[in-house]
Amino acid sequence: MKFIIAAVLLFSFSVHAQPVEANKFADVEKEFQSLAKKFGVQLSDLGMYATVGEGQDMKVLLDINSKKTMIPASISKVATASAALAHFPPGHKFKTQLLASAESKNGVLKGNLYLKGGGDPSFVSENMWYLVNAFTRNGITRIEGDIIVDDSLFDKVRYDVSRQKERVDRAYDAPTGAMSFNWNSVNIFVRSNGKGNGADVFIDPQNDYIRLVNKAKTVAGSDNKLLADRQDDKKFEGDVIHVGGSIGQGLKEVVIFKNITQPDLWAGYNLKSFLAQRGVQLTGSIKNGVTPEKADVLAESESKAIEQVVADMNKFSNNYVAEMLTKNLGAVKKTKGASLADGMQVINEHMQSLGVPADQYRLESPSGLTRENKMSSFAMWKVLQHLRNDFQVQPEFLTSLPIAGIDGTLKKRMKNSKAERWVRAKTGFLTNVVSLAGYAGIEDGNVITFSFIYNGSTDEAKIRSFFDNLLIYLVK
Repeated sequence: MKFIIAAVLLFSFSVHAQPVEANKFADVEKEFQSLAKKFGVQLSDLGMYATVGEGQDMKVLLDINSKKTMIPASISKVATASAALAHFPPGHKFKTQLLASAESKNGVLKGNLYLKGGGDPSFVSENMWYLVNAFTRNGITRIEGDIIVDDSLFDKVRYDVSRQKERVDRAYDAPTGAMSFNWNSVNIFVRSNGKGNGADVFIDPQNDYIRLVNKAKTVAGSDNKLLADRQDDKKFEGDVIHVGGSIGQGLKEVVIFKNITQPDLWAGYNLKSFLAQRGVQLTGSIKNGVTPEKADVLAESESKAIEQVVADMNKFSNNYVAEMLTKNLGAVKKTKGASLADGMQVINEHMQSLGVPADQYRLESPSGLTRENKMSSFAMWKVLQHLRNDFQVQPEFLTSLPIAGIDGTLKKRMKNSKAERWVRAKTGFLTNVVSLAGYAGIEDGNVITFSFIYNGSTDEAKIRSFFDNLLIYLVK
């Protein structure tokens, strides 16, 4: 229902908006200059383009270096979302399957169980439970074989070269795989256990892929000085995580998110754990491989609808989802081993189809987690304007964006101001890069389409405040 409401709201702007008054935005340039001076922003570091209204009533509000190519950071995901919504219709779902080529008898499957990934970025514990529960209805309680994880839909490149070269074990830098689970990250919960004692550490979901080394301590106070790092151990095929440092006894619980390194084995070990909890015994081990052509489907789980997956990407600027969607775009043309490069070709072809000037963008990463992407604010505006005008994708995209003062990466921005709930936009951030691109509604029914990019050395917090205050002015 919320998607329908969003569609009606934005569509009503197009139908019932009043003509833009000639003098209504007469002081925009003056306000812009005043705010730039207040926050110490150099105009040469900006690329900005904003319009209000549409058709013959469209008025350009800001045009600051709009044709200059700059590092866009995570607003790159707007182009990724546009291509994904163009190629996957609303309601499209990715499938994850359990299959077998051997027959079962008296509750025993005499052969391998295949876990086949369909590129679902949103496959989490709830989906695994659904898949396992569906599997148990086959009456199988023992698997005399291995769990074979088939993630052949995508290539084996887990960390694409378009990302920043330095790997970190944080959740936002999670690897990709056609068979992925829980954002390819693990939750580590740490609880204090009385001053002078150790600390209780829990892995969720608990499985044999993770080996936990707990050296954390409980100390006086309420400080969080916990450290969690992944350590190399060539004798162990999973990931070894060391938790150290200290947690204050005044803290009830602290959660730490860490990515894993091998999505296929990670998913396979979790499947084994979930099966065991339903009383299904596995005699073999976890391996990767390819499903036989004549294998029978024993259970199937569908992903969220594509519009909800796009929202997962945009609301929280999830780089993992951006790359998973891009490899799925590559899989549209390539049924095995789809790469990020295959998907980026589709995204760039989509950009060309929108008439985005070829000399004003270069996209190598779908997430923007790179300094190699380049885009002008006008090029980004062209994509936003397409998404605003194409009713086939408009409501889905609009609903995917963070809402000022309400949720996602804009939850704490423009809160309790005139712009709260009136701005929906994608954020972007890298060192010395701040960007914001989306829509601002005004009470007369008109909508401002804007694209703001900053590349410079001014404190990023000041730039965000500069952008926010300018939008607050435009809205009111």
